Amino acid sequence: MSEEVPACLVISAPSGAGKTTLAEGLLGCVDRLTRVITCTTRPPRPGEREGQDYFFVQPEEFDRRCAAAEFVEWAQVHGNRYGTPASEIERIHAMGHDAVLVIDVQGADAVRTARSDAVTVFVLPPSRQALAGRLSARDAKDEVARDAIDQRLSAARREIAQYVGYDYVVVNDDLETAVAELAAIVRAERCRGVRRAAVAERILTSFDDDDEEPAPARINASEGK
Repeated sequence: MSEEVPACLVISAPSGAGKTTLAEGLLGCVDRLTRVITCTTRPPRPGEREGQDYFFVQPEEFDRRCAAAEFVEWAQVHGNRYGTPASEIERIHAMGHDAVLVIDVQGADAVRTARSDAVTVFVLPPSRQALAGRLSARDAKDEVARDAIDQRLSAARREIAQYVGYDYVVVNDDLETAVAELAAIVRAERCRGVRRAAVAERILTSFDDDDEEPAPARINASEGK
């Protein structure tokens, strides 16, 4: 297990900007990262799997978990509710892994307030036109989602304005480049002094051995000639 103090990496973006795809790419190229699976009351989209993409729960079950304070954050987005189980974060940290949260802007605000170990990244689409195209392609077979594209674009304008409150900003124009930038953020955060304090202290104590013999004096090359 790593001696580094694990973090909560929070990745947020407007709907359709690619935060889920980027998170999957990040998890595939950096070790000791585990995604936190969130709960949602919305139905699964085509291809989504229970327990891997989300925990799909009924509104009554979501209400019960809220009342029991089981979520570190929860929010209502586009008529559906999403919540992050606090137990999932603790389980991941107990493995020595950084927890990756792929959540909306409202959720990111709550995590930032609740956890001092939060590292926040906002993912931007390259343009409004690009975002509209991605939403149309993603929701082409989902009539309800397709009809909500204008609503999502309007919400995206408000959400993007919140980028100033994030630690990092990544523009998802080229997928490979964006994943590489996310990986660089994770690696840099792992080098922070607060996260490597245990490592530094362990190394420091290695200098406290009073019985250690001094290193031999360096001989000047001109001596003995």
